[in-house]
Amino acid sequence: MDFVPLIISAKLAVVSTILLLVLAMPLAAALVFGRFPGRFLADSLVSLPLVLPPTVLGFYLLMLMGPNGAVGKAWSSWAGGSLVFTFTGITLAAMIHSLPFAVQPLKTSFQKIDKRLLEMASVLGASPAAIFFRVIVPNSLGGLAASAILAFAHTMGEFGVILMIGGSIPGRTKVASIAIYEYVETMHYREAAYMSLILVIISYLVLVGVNMLNSRERHA
Repeated sequence: MDFVPLIISAKLAVVSTILLLVLAMPLAAALVFGRFPGRFLADSLVSLPLVLPPTVLGFYLLMLMGPNGAVGKAWSSWAGGSLVFTFTGITLAAMIHSLPFAVQPLKTSFQKIDKRLLEMASVLGASPAAIFFRVIVPNSLGGLAASAILAFAHTMGEFGVILMIGGSIPGRTKVASIAIYEYVETMHYREAAYMSLILVIISYLVLVGVNMLNSRERHA
C-alpha cells in the first residue's frame, strides 16, 4: 500500500489547522462579542460550508481560484503560477471547507466566559487586543483544543472539495480519501480497507479527545 496519500493528508491537515486557528480565533470573538449590523448574516456565511454539498462548494472555489477567477488571477500575478492543482490550492480549499468546524467550538467556549472578567479588564484600561490574548484565550483553551482537533479530523477525511481543486496528482494533491476511492474503482479492496481502517482509527481517537475535553470542562 502506498502511504504517500496519508502523508499528504496529514501534512494538509496540520498546515490548514494551524492557519485556521489563526483565522478562527478573532473571527469567533467578533461573532460572539462584536456588535455590528448583519452579524447573524456573517455567522450564517461562516457556517454555510456545513450545509453545502462539497461538490457545490468545490465548483465555486474552482471558478474563483481558477486561471480566470479573481483569486486565481491575483495569485498568478503575484506568485507566477496556478493556484489550482497545487498543495497551496487544496490548503486554501480545505481551510474554507473546515472553517465552521474551527469556529463553532471557539464560539461555544467564548460564550461561556464570565462577562464580568471582560468588563473588569476594560475598566482597568486593557485594550481589545490585550483582553483577547490575556482574558479570552487563556479562558478558552478547551475550546481551542476542540477546534484544532475537529478541524484536523475533518481535513484528514476531506474528499469532494480537494478533488475539485487539486485533482489526483500523485505525490502532490492525491490525499488518502481520493486514494481510497481510486483503490475501490480499480478493485484493490485490500488496500482500500487498510487505508480506510487508518482513517477510522484517527476519527475515533479524535472523538475520544473531544469527549475527554468536554468531560473536563463539565467537571471544571
